[in-house]
Amino acid sequence: MALTNEYIIQRLKEKFGEDLFTFQESYGLLELVAPKEMNLKVLNFLYDDAQLQFRFLTDLTGVHYPNRTGEELAVVYHLHNLQSNCRIRFKVHTSVDQPEVFTATGLFSGANWMERETYDFFGIQFVGHPNLKRILNVDEMDYFPLRKEFPLEDQTRIDKDDEMFGRG
Repeated sequence: MALTNEYIIQRLKEKFGEDLFTFQESYGLLELVAPKEMNLKVLNFLYDDAQLQFRFLTDLTGVHYPNRTGEELAVVYHLHNLQSNCRIRFKVHTSVDQPEVFTATGLFSGANWMERETYDFFGIQFVGHPNLKRILNVDEMDYFPLRKEFPLEDQTRIDKDDEMFGRG
């Protein structure tokens, strides 16, 4: 049986109920969003289910949505079923005031470094991570550079010619 987006949605609804997820499809890639408290339960189900078998974590990253009050940060998991060559995107949102999500390192060993990188750049705390510390930035940094909290360019610079950038 071919693994389709409709079948994946059906299996998730059977397991977790109707109201748990938000589903979207973009260019054939299924995206599901669940509450952050459910991330490990959903990941375990997607991994263990005999029909789904999403056992490869392709990528894990963060996204900052500064205008979404209460869910400013998202953790994005890209999962792959190697047998059916099927991919899905799974998201959980968290508040910038309490940026905590359970770690996936117990399920995917590769999540270790990806979670450290996501912590380093977005400040998302992965609860239960075996060694959550900065991996690319210096330890003395007191901010997270990929959050959209800073202007893209220095407004005080006088050595730029605005006409060269289409602003004059």
